Amino acid sequence: MTAEASLRKESRPAPTGRDLYVVLGALMLAMLLAALDQTIVSTALPTIVGELGGLNHLSWVVTAYLLAATASTPLWGKLGDQYGRKRLFQTSIVIFLIGSALCGLARDMTELIGFRALQGLGGGGLMVLVVAIVGDVVPPRERGRYQGLFGAVFGVSSVVGPLLGGWFVDNLTWRWVFYINLPIGVLALVVIAAVLHAPSERERHRIDYLGTLLIVGWAVALVLMTTWGGTTYAWTSPQIIGLGAVAVVLIAVWIVVERRAAEPVMPPRLFRSATFTLGSAISFVVGFAMFGALTFLPLFLQVVNGVSPTLSGVHLLPMMAGMLVSSIGSGQLISRTGHYKIFPVLGTPIIAVALWWCSSLDETTSATSTGVRLALLGLGLGLVMQVLVIAVQNAVSYEDLGAATSGVTFFRQIGGSFGVAVFGSIFSNRLAANTEDLVRRVTLPPGFDPAAVQGDPAVLNRFPPQVRAEFIHVYAQSIQTVFLWAVPVAAVAVVLTWFLREVTLRATSQTRDYGEGFGAAPTVRSSECEMERALSELMHKDPRARELYTRLGVLADVDLPAGGMWALCRIAREGSVRGTELAERAGVPVERGRPYVDGLVQAGLVLRRDGDLVVTDEGREVAARLVAARRAGLARHLEGWSPEEHPELAALLSRLAVESLGDEGDADAVDPRSRRRP
Repeated sequence: MTAEASLRKESRPAPTGRDLYVVLGALMLAMLLAALDQTIVSTALPTIVGELGGLNHLSWVVTAYLLAATASTPLWGKLGDQYGRKRLFQTSIVIFLIGSALCGLARDMTELIGFRALQGLGGGGLMVLVVAIVGDVVPPRERGRYQGLFGAVFGVSSVVGPLLGGWFVDNLTWRWVFYINLPIGVLALVVIAAVLHAPSERERHRIDYLGTLLIVGWAVALVLMTTWGGTTYAWTSPQIIGLGAVAVVLIAVWIVVERRAAEPVMPPRLFRSATFTLGSAISFVVGFAMFGALTFLPLFLQVVNGVSPTLSGVHLLPMMAGMLVSSIGSGQLISRTGHYKIFPVLGTPIIAVALWWCSSLDETTSATSTGVRLALLGLGLGLVMQVLVIAVQNAVSYEDLGAATSGVTFFRQIGGSFGVAVFGSIFSNRLAANTEDLVRRVTLPPGFDPAAVQGDPAVLNRFPPQVRAEFIHVYAQSIQTVFLWAVPVAAVAVVLTWFLREVTLRATSQTRDYGEGFGAAPTVRSSECEMERALSELMHKDPRARELYTRLGVLADVDLPAGGMWALCRIAREGSVRGTELAERAGVPVERGRPYVDGLVQAGLVLRRDGDLVVTDEGREVAARLVAARRAGLARHLEGWSPEEHPELAALLSRLAVESLGDEGDADAVDPRSRRRP
């Protein structure tokens, strides 16, 4: 597509001004809901299992949500492209709210786990469609900034989630962990219905339903095997062996299906890349450690240390702070130095050491000592999570960029599901064995069933102080074993990082999606969308943005002031526009913008016709030269991606060049005195 042809395209309809901010606020609320429900439950879990029973099923309350959200995100993304994102987004909110309401009404652990899966199904749609809608409604120059804000929502949720969960338990009831979603979700739903006018473009897909179902099948089989093995059934029992066999068969069938699928969820050719394979394996371990720790640390803090649910959330803050600081800091250092391998090489040993140190936590450990250990764990996690995405993006071809980015975040989420399940299985096994050993050494109250301790930690409050202290020590030992077994898993990641190959960092790989960096956001974007995100971020952070039109004028041999070039490009994009509307879009009074338009009229580039400003053929040709110069500048960011070999990428460059000139976000580049009005 030529620059001149691109100018004739109508810009995509999108909300502006106050409507835009209202839409963005509603989208951020929806994203916050989905992100919070990955962490808000953690501090409420001890109370939930105390009321509903089933401590050995605790891990599934988290795993069900993670699996459903992770598996459904590719479907939501492609269905949104095909049938319209607004409609699908509203559907995902409704599903999420129904799941939330049912979770709050759950009468036992089985119901809660099932409703959490339904909630996760809606949550997956919220997370992937919010980012896509931002791309529809925000101009290219501002897109990177706003998408960064949405990524930062995950950072906020990781800090606020455990605190909120504990606060609701202490001051209301654990059911409000889910009920709180209802008023916020309804507000987001109403605003989106009233204000968001989604673009009409549709993109046909051949959706890989079978591949998605097979992923869910083998993941559930493996998680069930690790959950039930050694607890509900012996490891050598027919049930566990059968689950393992089913998982192997489903994985084999999945590989065959993915090779034949027109648009596979995860193309098997990705695994030919050593960087992708290593990055996915390390990402799996990171998710394993992060979600496993988040699930069982509140149990330790509330049962062993005896703190309230709210305070258990406060005790988790050092871990979250360490993760956010190191994630943001490593991203900035990578942008400045161009080197990234050093961070996972340092981060994975820190994770292993922190997990080993956490394995010595007991009832005598001080709050300060606990905080230092958790901060160290968070520091290690933050050094690794975002860098793995950067390494993978930097190693694959353009065709696989979107799938590879989605793949590495997918394995982190799957790792979280397995981490919670495996941690839960180890904890249940160890608690049962330790309890049996203790029962032989202490005298229990008459008629008391020792198995009750394994199902409900609140039972400990009925014991005499000395017996209660013994059982608390049993809980501490059981949780210590959980972290001890996580150490060799982290050690595997340490070894794998040595084999990561560092290559020269592409410009687009230096941009950051904080949702990926904070470790909670499953990413589902096409290669084109991933590249558009990176280019938008680079445009937003261009230190020479204020001189954009001056530089373009020199490159395109156009002798016009910056304000004149902006007005010409805007008028050329729309064909004709009223003067008052043009001033409003520029964010300046009509009197200040009139001299620029007068210059265009005198040069024969624009005509005044019945109050409208109409571009002439000569004006369109001059605007096309400016667009071509802008396109050449953007193309330099794509060194190493070969846009000349990919028509889709070439078209993206042309579209962004058009949309980023005459843009409403360019006011300061046109006139530093101008200010955007809401």
